[in-house]
Amino acid sequence: MSKLDVVIMAAGKGTRMKSSMPKVLHRVGGKALLQHVMDTAKRLQARNVWVVTGHGADEVEALWQGQTGFHAVRQMPQLGTGHAVQQAMPHLQDDGTTLVLSGDVPLIQSETLQTLLAMSDQQHLALLCLQTPHPTGYGRLVRNAQQQVVAIVEEKDATPEQRQITEIYSGIMAAPTKRLRDWLSRLDNRNAQGEFYLTDVVRFAVQDGAQVMTHTIDQAWQVEGVNTPVQLAQMERAYQQLQATQLMLEGVRLVDPARLDVRGELTCGTDVEIDVNCVFEGRVHLADGVRIGPHCVIANARIGAGTEVLGFTHIDGETQEVTIGEGARIGPFARLRPGAVLGDEVHIGNFVEVKNSQLAKAAKANHLAYVGDARVGERVNYGAGVITANYDGANKNLTTIEADVHVGSNSVLVAPVTLGAGGTIGAGSVVTKDTAAGALTVARGKQTQVANWQRPTKKSK
Repeated sequence: MSKLDVVIMAAGKGTRMKSSMPKVLHRVGGKALLQHVMDTAKRLQARNVWVVTGHGADEVEALWQGQTGFHAVRQMPQLGTGHAVQQAMPHLQDDGTTLVLSGDVPLIQSETLQTLLAMSDQQHLALLCLQTPHPTGYGRLVRNAQQQVVAIVEEKDATPEQRQITEIYSGIMAAPTKRLRDWLSRLDNRNAQGEFYLTDVVRFAVQDGAQVMTHTIDQAWQVEGVNTPVQLAQMERAYQQLQATQLMLEGVRLVDPARLDVRGELTCGTDVEIDVNCVFEGRVHLADGVRIGPHCVIANARIGAGTEVLGFTHIDGETQEVTIGEGARIGPFARLRPGAVLGDEVHIGNFVEVKNSQLAKAAKANHLAYVGDARVGERVNYGAGVITANYDGANKNLTTIEADVHVGSNSVLVAPVTLGAGGTIGAGSVVTKDTAAGALTVARGKQTQVANWQRPTKKSK
């Protein structure tokens, strides 16, 4: 078992967000800031993860209900970063290493943390640092003439000379748990903010002759936190750029990487093309040769090889995954709702809505139709303006359309009803009873004509 324990600081209110929501629950890429950090901790195979909560604790702690390995410890009141980590110490074992992370720093990479942990090696204090031309707001790393770290000075306590230092502490550290426990016990709040600084452990480590290791990076996005709506939006763009770059490295062709939003998990086969302003939510898989047109929103779906999704199509598998077979053509302006299962070579055209329905191979509904709670056979042609009347005001009912049926335009199929294989439904029919295989069914009022009929006219005032 890993001897790594992780402490995530997530107690802050986030006043500058100007929101009633706890800061760490604001979202980047469709996922809470804190969830990003928790996922990274999970990839490190930590023994336990202790999340220090405070403001909005009940809401924050609900985030990992049902997940194993995550625990809450509350910081009440919030007296600084050192005080936050102190709250977790009674729960940590002295035989391992403690990694301290921030719940509002979502883009820290597990590879970076693994390097930091290797430097700590269960013996040393290891600090993740950043070399930046814009150090304002961060604690400065103070080194001696031998370039050894001697202290971290918070900006409010720094001298003018120290504020010129461009190497900053990120807020992330790894340390042997037993030694960290001792250093934390020696903290005081005699500083400009009257808080217990976690950074003061560096001074105690130096006093004790412990080696202070540093892993200095130049990728600011890895260690930047979120404190304002502006920073949240900037973090969203940074995250999306990472997703786009990774997709392109895997062979996906993006028309414009700056106009892509992945708010979940998107996996792709070879020769996948994605046009501009597409949003992917939940889990989406695009098989080989899939083409996605512009302005599409796709959530929780699997799309088969060679299928084309035309522009402005909305595929929503939020509660029940949508699946599409190979060689299908969807859109433009189509909507696939939860439970839609489309076979190979199915055509769904403009302004067609499909909900909780199965369409077999080569079935077509090319325009202006609603298919709800239906089982549609192979090669069915579903005419313009056709609807399944699946709801009687109390219950949803099933429509079954067997293979090779042609449903004429502007017909209404009143469920429950079965249309027999190879049959034809005359345009404008209202079908309330099962139809026989191969039969023509016409169910509409008799056309009448009144000769020389005079249209009413407006009465003069």
